[in-house]
Amino acid sequence: MELSEIIPHIEALIFASDKPLTNNDILELINNAFAFLEERITIEQVEAAVAGIREKYNAEFYPFEVRESGGGWQFLTKRDFHRTIAQLNGDKFLKRLSTAAMETLAIIAYKQPITKGEIEAIRGVNSDYSVQKLLEKQLIVISGRNESLPGKPLVYSTSKNFMDYFGLNSTDELPKIKEVLADQAVAPTVISDFDFTSSAVTNEEAFEEDALASEALDNDEAADQKILDEENDAAKTDGD
Repeated sequence: MELSEIIPHIEALIFASDKPLTNNDILELINNAFAFLEERITIEQVEAAVAGIREKYNAEFYPFEVRESGGGWQFLTKRDFHRTIAQLNGDKFLKRLSTAAMETLAIIAYKQPITKGEIEAIRGVNSDYSVQKLLEKQLIVISGRNESLPGKPLVYSTSKNFMDYFGLNSTDELPKIKEVLADQAVAPTVISDFDFTSSAVTNEEAFEEDALASEALDNDEAADQKILDEENDAAKTDGD
């Protein structure tokens, strides 16, 4: 089968898929579609086809492109059009996250895997509520426990949904501030009068917001166990 014949089918697969497709995914799907052919399509042909598709959509008059994101190939809007597209869904999604939740998400993204206690040491306020909201929105996951700390607290990491939403293949693609934070201890922010703007959220406001969901929790260990139990119950329900 000629490459020119393969390309439209691979393009259709990437376009129609609701998740990123790897070259191996494409190879399996395309060979299944053309199982009646004696000659099998090779991984080299898939790679060449994807390269051709990417080159095609790199042209300036296309508002979208084929880019590797979330571990595979996807059709994604080009950066120049992000602000426009955000009016449909992006801004609405992010507006549902409070300033405190966004701050917590950024800390987890750069310092993962990280415990809630470590998050709170950086923020300087209780973070139960923010962590819960991020779990609900599936932007973070419980990735294990820190065996070296007393009580073996849960540790949190960003999820695949986080990677997909922000168009990342790995945390290595986060802005370079990660390299700065990795080399230094991050102290709680010291807020002075001249730090405040009309859009700023004070430390007290952040504390009040985060405290909403933590009033019934006796301590950090109980909070962590509650989260873990909920995750386990949800997993059992899905399994049933």
